[in-house]
Amino acid sequence: MTDRVIIDGRPGGADDLGLAMAARYGHFTAMQVRGGRVRGLDLHLARLTAATRELFGASLDRDLVVGSIGRVLGDVTDAGVRVYVVERDGVRVIATAAEPHRWPDEPRSLMSATYARFLPHIKHLGGLPQMYLGRRAEARGFDDALLVGTDGLISEGTIANLGCFDGERVVWPDAPMLRGVSMGLLDRVLPGEHRPLRVADLAGHPLVFLSNSWGVVPVGRVDDLVLKVDEDAWAALAARFDAVPWDPIA
Repeated sequence: MTDRVIIDGRPGGADDLGLAMAARYGHFTAMQVRGGRVRGLDLHLARLTAATRELFGASLDRDLVVGSIGRVLGDVTDAGVRVYVVERDGVRVIATAAEPHRWPDEPRSLMSATYARFLPHIKHLGGLPQMYLGRRAEARGFDDALLVGTDGLISEGTIANLGCFDGERVVWPDAPMLRGVSMGLLDRVLPGEHRPLRVADLAGHPLVFLSNSWGVVPVGRVDDLVLKVDEDAWAALAARFDAVPWDPIA
């Protein structure tokens, strides 16, 4: 599928997209659309609204966001959609649609990397450090990087939250991080808590997983530490996430 772009609710051209992406100050959300629906639309909109207020001191037009998603999809029912909010002569909304994404079937391997995102609670456009660390991890034979602080505490992955699950309860890192939409959805259907987590602590959990708009996936290794992937815990987590309803885009 050819990439599509809608800017402020109207079709955008290549020049518009290049101009918009050149704006270094902004934020976004990423979602997977299936059958014309998305999980956690209210959480996406709430995060966009809060970040717009914090970064620009302005309100966000919800109808413009939802309308832009609908227009960029057109007659496409399955896609990976991003909504960017930037400021150029006022607050601007940019929606893009591309091929849908999902996690690979096999457990992920992560390389720990010392890094803390600036304003970690905002999904902002300053993503080059995470991309660099992810590429460096791939060059060393891992699937991605896991961000840890100078104190050794885990915060998040480069594009996903990390959690631990025992079949009943989720443990999230107690550290500054982005509260992902899928993380919020899991908090709605499973009890959870936040604890300080170091890489060595992960071996004591039946299941370590990543969550983002692509869904959930087990983690099988961090650095040289091989992790358990308890089949019952994984089946329970996947079933609870799969049962989360998909919202109409309206």
